Amino acid sequence: MPNPKKRHSKTRRNKRRSHDALSMPALSLCPQCGEPKLPHHICPNCGTYKGREVIKSKELS
Repeated sequence: MPNPKKRHSKTRRNKRRSHDALSMPALSLCPQCGEPKLPHHICPNCGTYKGREVIKSKELS
């Protein structure tokens, strides 16, 4: 198998890794309760999605 002839520098290694940084997930506000939630997901606070109650809220029980 081929092996590298010379060692790659730290700069070259870091250039390759420059696109590996993590970014914050996009958040949107729930129209019902105003809490931040992931887009296209059920609100974990009130349990609604697109204006409909999908999960029964613990507060109402």
